[in-house]
Amino acid sequence: MDAAEGDAPVSPLGRSSHTAFIDNNTLYVWGGYQVVDGEDVMLPSDEIWLCDLDSGTWERREITGNIPPALSGFCGAHVNSTFYIFGGCSSVGYTNQMFSVDLTEPCCSWKEVTDTKGTTPSPRNKHSCWVHRDRLIYFGGYGCKTIGEVRDRSSSSFFMDEMSWTTIGDTLFRCWGWNNEVHVFDPHTATWSMPEIQGPTPAPRDSHASALLGNKGYISGSVELAELDLFCLDLETWTWSQFNTCSYCSPLGRSMHTMTPISDHTLFIYGGLGVDGNTLNDAWQYNTVKKEWTQIVHPHKDKPRVCHTACLGSDGDVVVFGGSSKLCILMDSVALLRTPSQHHCRDVIIFQTQPYSLFRYDEPPFFISDLHVCHRIHQSPKEEFIFCSVCSGTVWLLYLLVFDRSVTCIIYTGYM
Repeated sequence: MDAAEGDAPVSPLGRSSHTAFIDNNTLYVWGGYQVVDGEDVMLPSDEIWLCDLDSGTWERREITGNIPPALSGFCGAHVNSTFYIFGGCSSVGYTNQMFSVDLTEPCCSWKEVTDTKGTTPSPRNKHSCWVHRDRLIYFGGYGCKTIGEVRDRSSSSFFMDEMSWTTIGDTLFRCWGWNNEVHVFDPHTATWSMPEIQGPTPAPRDSHASALLGNKGYISGSVELAELDLFCLDLETWTWSQFNTCSYCSPLGRSMHTMTPISDHTLFIYGGLGVDGNTLNDAWQYNTVKKEWTQIVHPHKDKPRVCHTACLGSDGDVVVFGGSSKLCILMDSVALLRTPSQHHCRDVIIFQTQPYSLFRYDEPPFFISDLHVCHRIHQSPKEEFIFCSVCSGTVWLLYLLVFDRSVTCIIYTGYM
């Protein structure tokens, strides 16, 4: 770990479009960009930041070896102890390179993943990844293809944006656009494959959100729809299905948001860039069994986010890091342009999605004398008590169940 200079606190720079994951209650953050003198600048590829979520302290770890180029729109994934990045866009253009690093090594070292079998996906960025049975399953993105690649694929799997000439290595690419392809990489055999897909396939897209629940991969957003769409891919049968929801109770359509699994059947959506052009601060849960959306009341309304990350932490917490609090989009008669944002964030936001166990607290957040019995049920041989307290604007409910000389205690919290 690198030491801080002098007495300055160690913390990462504010950033957007980075990647993050949580392992052993430690938040890992890599890559992304910030703004320097009005220009987007990619952050170094030879470092990764670690935040101990118990203490809130940050540390910087250096990574040597075959260091990836500075990238935007790459896709990061963590499998067991190894961190992978695939694709993205560098100063020389789009790439389909893959790099990996074993984070358990005393001295971490990047390695380029080469000598793979199968057909490597075409260069792309702003795609997504599910990790399922130790495989990396990539979906979508924006990038370039040769004329031959476009002809060999279904016309519905690639939506062309423009045609222009570019050379990457010794390959000539001409077509640029979005795709809805599914590519699978098996790290154990270093093999790429492309499964035969069935069902109603989502429209080609990039800058969407993805999440994994059991054997199913979910994607949402990044299409010009008033309501947020949601698709599911069964990773056993490779069959797509679409969730149809009521327009009056669905989230606004958006892109560059996050979607996090918080239970076996619940997805958590936060922020993004709305189809109305605003950076969003709303949070939603989607129940995949009931097939319904629920908007969540939360205390972070002053923290809109776009191009952030959101990971599942302990006790069902959703841990949000970085992103921009205001993304500016300009329209002219020719193109849609993003202006460099000076609003990159470096704070960690915690969303509590379920009641905490009493064992989580070293000390109660309230005095026992502050508790008031607001409900009691006596029904031999059990008694139930609900106590209430208000502390620092937070409502605390303490539930006690006494049954045959055993006691169960659960704390519920909410915001005033």
